[in-house]
Amino acid sequence: MKKVSFVTMGCPKNEVDTDYMKAFIFNDEKYIYEENLKNTDIIIINTCGFIDDAKQESIDVILEAAQYKNQGIIDILIVTGCLTQRYKDELMDEIEEIDAILGTGTFDQIKKTIDDVLREKKRLNRVGKSVFNFKQDLKRYNVKKHYSYVKIAEGCNNNCSYCSIPFIRGPLNSRKIEDIVEEVKILVENGNKEIIITAQDTTEYGKDIYGKRKLVNLLKRLIKIEHLHWIRLLYIYPEHITEDLIEVIKNNKNICNYFDIPIQHSSNRIRKKMRREGSKKELLNIINKIKNNINDATLRTTLIVGFPGETQKDFNDLLSFIREVKFDRLGVFKYSKEEGTKAALMKNQISPEIKEKRYNKIMEIQQKISYNKNKQLINQTVEVIVDEKIEDEYIGRTMYDAPEIDNTVYIKGKNINVGDILNVKITDCLEYDLMGEKIDEPT
Repeated sequence: MKKVSFVTMGCPKNEVDTDYMKAFIFNDEKYIYEENLKNTDIIIINTCGFIDDAKQESIDVILEAAQYKNQGIIDILIVTGCLTQRYKDELMDEIEEIDAILGTGTFDQIKKTIDDVLREKKRLNRVGKSVFNFKQDLKRYNVKKHYSYVKIAEGCNNNCSYCSIPFIRGPLNSRKIEDIVEEVKILVENGNKEIIITAQDTTEYGKDIYGKRKLVNLLKRLIKIEHLHWIRLLYIYPEHITEDLIEVIKNNKNICNYFDIPIQHSSNRIRKKMRREGSKKELLNIINKIKNNINDATLRTTLIVGFPGETQKDFNDLLSFIREVKFDRLGVFKYSKEEGTKAALMKNQISPEIKEKRYNKIMEIQQKISYNKNKQLINQTVEVIVDEKIEDEYIGRTMYDAPEIDNTVYIKGKNINVGDILNVKITDCLEYDLMGEKIDEPT
């Protein structure tokens, strides 16, 4: 019996792929799951290759696992994910401790690959097509969780000039509605209270297999699932947000009023260079439409600073836009020059020093916005899902916060369990955190 451990890097979509790989492996009794990397036989690293920092982090983890192999702690090292899809030859040539690699479209071969490495005692390169075949009967590794990510599509057709996803993961590749609904039902039956819908561009879901976008149709099926408390949508591209989508979110309490809208920039000139649809005016129109229809809508966005040719005027436009909209949640990336993309070949690349300065300026503004919004919640009661317990303190999130990337709530109270959904009275706040006390239900 061999013990197998996983390390998952990058975005939530990789977490879903890891769940699928675990299911492929652990349906065979000769393999068992092991959490401790220093007490295992096989390490599988699911890498990220999206931007430079993520690539370097993945390489560092691979090299650490390679040392475990050299020290005789583990027997086999397998690497999969976005980094292998992009750099299969380099990884195999430069890190001889790697026994096998798989790509973004071949991770379903994981169990066969382990079997083959054990039997053949030779290195294997199983990286092939980037597009995964969703037609097969996929199962998730059955772990009791209170929330799970569900990937409804892979790949992307947007071809933004800065993004490497289309040639890592391929074009838009949607799953059937029936398959997604069945997966969610199983997850809810196993204790999931929150399902987080993810794709590279969630709003494009279904266009490739149904001929038109079908996110609203999918949501109308998911809201009928009993005991599914929250449905959260990630990566809702603003140019594809329709009145129908706003309406279905507005009219269904179990869909979180959480709009994760990757805008990247407000300057019309930079947006055109990025190959992003829609003008600043159109962005403001859709944002106002959301706010006017849903009073408590939470707006999250991600931005890129230091895109090639970004002038001080472009940056000032972005600062003005942030101050005007006052996003509830905001993340910033410093532009990363990704080989193979159109932006990597553009003139007027911005220096790291200017990128850092602009990044810090935006975060300084957003910190104040976030603190002021949090202050408004003091003495109010909010619904909170409990994510973890650290010593005597419980940490959770409101329906307006996604795990790991958004604000947290520190909760005081008795008879609390991870996975509970509680009413919490907010008593204090910091820039990105809330403090509160559980409100006991009347007996």
